[in-house]
Amino acid sequence: MIPAFVKSALVFLCLACASLLLAAPASAAKVDDQFRTWLQNDLWPEAKAKGISRKTFDAAFDGVKPNLKLPDLVKPGEKATTPQKQHQAEFGSPAAYFAEKTIGAVTAGGRTREASNASTLAAIEKRYGVPGEVLLAIWGRETGFGAAKMPYDAFEVLGTKAFMSTKKDFFRTELLAALEIVERGLAPVGAMKSSWAGALGQPQFMPTSFLKHAVDFDGDGRADIWNSTPDVLASIANYLVHYGWVKGRGWGFEVTVPDAVSCSLEGPDQGKTISQWAAMSIKRVGGKTFPASELSAEGFLLMPAGRSGPAFIATPNFYVLKEYNTSDLYALFIGHGADRIAHGDSNFTGSWGAVGGLYRSDIAALQRALEAKGYDVGSADGLPGFKTRRSIGKWQAKNGRAATCFPDAGLVSALK
Repeated sequence: MIPAFVKSALVFLCLACASLLLAAPASAAKVDDQFRTWLQNDLWPEAKAKGISRKTFDAAFDGVKPNLKLPDLVKPGEKATTPQKQHQAEFGSPAAYFAEKTIGAVTAGGRTREASNASTLAAIEKRYGVPGEVLLAIWGRETGFGAAKMPYDAFEVLGTKAFMSTKKDFFRTELLAALEIVERGLAPVGAMKSSWAGALGQPQFMPTSFLKHAVDFDGDGRADIWNSTPDVLASIANYLVHYGWVKGRGWGFEVTVPDAVSCSLEGPDQGKTISQWAAMSIKRVGGKTFPASELSAEGFLLMPAGRSGPAFIATPNFYVLKEYNTSDLYALFIGHGADRIAHGDSNFTGSWGAVGGLYRSDIAALQRALEAKGYDVGSADGLPGFKTRRSIGKWQAKNGRAATCFPDAGLVSALK
């Protein structure tokens, strides 16, 4: 026999569980209702003012509901917080990002396609000045040369993020651009498949980038970044040229940086001529010299893992690559991948240390602590960009520590 107080507890527990089960779908349903209201009362008037027809608008959002599984969302009535985990590989472990399995697939695939698309690549380089191996590296990294399937409905992703993400304004602009793509007949609603971030087609262009940079290179009258290899490659080249690609220069050089040179000299705002870097005893790896044509040109110290990884002197073209994806590791992957496509597989001389294992929320806490002490970390977003790295180095040097210019668990504790 079950005692009366146990029966009462069981009844209470059952009622509590039932209320939780009912609350979850009710909460989701409430968000769905809020989303539909937002679409009609907020987004539609602006879309209409921009020339979007009701037919296009309704077709784009037919059956679309907010995807609450997407990262970096802030539900209505809640406050934004830094996610604990890092969803983007570009801001995780450098060693994992440059795993041979990953970069080897890009470089091997790039060399195969370099031969089969030789005339197209030559014509694109003649028009835009961007080497074919750079275009191939981006194409391979973004979608495995078009093999990657885009599993998301772009209007679901962009609609969700414009309604309730940490970057609402950014995604609202992209959502309106996606509607314009359909309205202008550049792609049908059914073709608007995207990544979890809302990027489209084989080059993974955000909708605004498609409207600005997609080109028709195969001469069929439309820019098709979903199915046309010439259009895909030429659109990537056009994008890079728009952001300042310098014809005739590479992306950078791997170097050794002596201990006497502070890692806090890193960054695109602390450039020197390459001859000045060389005068500081910064040398190319493998006994190579800097090309004579580069000595009077500007270069920038790049140490993506601080003292715990390879170092580089980057050219302005490195930061053009970074416009494609705002990650130092991404731009470095593309530059390195392009070198391997052109010259054969070889790894960096320097090795990646055991870095990149902190939670994003831990790095954000460290950034906020540095900001409180007057350091410029760029943004306390949990992503260790160059401003965060060099601020760490400056703080370490000021406090009698060896400057590593990269966050670690000890630093998080010390700065709390």
